Amino acid sequence: MKLTCIMCPVGCQLEVTKQGKEYVVTGNNCIRGERYGKEEVTAPKRILTTLIQTHKGVLPVKTTSPIPKEKIMEANRLISKMNIAEGKSGDIVVSNILGTGADVVITGDYVVYDL
Repeated sequence: MKLTCIMCPVGCQLEVTKQGKEYVVTGNNCIRGERYGKEEVTAPKRILTTLIQTHKGVLPVKTTSPIPKEKIMEANRLISKMNIAEGKSGDIVVSNILGTGADVVITGDYVVYDL
């Protein structure tokens, strides 16, 4: 599998191959690329960024750490059903979302919109 490493601005072109029970990563210039390549083919994770509803508008939120890629849609659905009274940057709105160990925190100011 060919990947572009996203662990730093270099963007190494990785090649991940399976040799027996192990995955071998080539093309990386550092250990972070090797870890990224192996994780990406065995258990990919992503940071979730989305919006949460409030009575004033919406607030941007994100997970504090990457969560399993297969849980992104479920986590997004859960957050989209929420409506909080208010909040400020840094407030935790969901602790340990879906048992992933990641919290969902507010990352910015209100976005007010007219429908």
